[in-house]
Amino acid sequence: MNLGIIATVVFNQLRPFPPHANTTQTPPVNLPDYLQLSNEQRQRWQQLEPVFLQDIAANWREIRKHRETLVRHIFAGTPQRAAIDAEQARIAALQDAQQQRVISQLLAERDLLNESQRARLMALLLSRYEQEATKEELLHRD
Repeated sequence: MNLGIIATVVFNQLRPFPPHANTTQTPPVNLPDYLQLSNEQRQRWQQLEPVFLQDIAANWREIRKHRETLVRHIFAGTPQRAAIDAEQARIAALQDAQQQRVISQLLAERDLLNESQRARLMALLLSRYEQEATKEELLHRD
């Protein structure tokens, strides 16, 4: 598995819309190389990644499913506000759980990095946040 995708995953999971909603396509970064991890750090990094990526992927599948249901409720012949609110609440709960998982992952990664590596990772994440726009925003732009 390409360890570099974790930057993209982490970066995209802290926001409330799907990871493919970027306005620009930022190429994946191989984080172990970018952060110049030692062999020991790489081994620890590889232990952290698989479960995290599986959890995030499963969470996104659930969010997408509930978003589809939400849209169907909104555009039904007679929208039922209770059903809309229930789907919105479920999506919010899934997003909250996802954000907590990402925070836990980032804290675990932070613990294995030195100060210089932490600064590089933080700068990378912040620079990618600046490039974001959601598909919803893109649909409603002039």
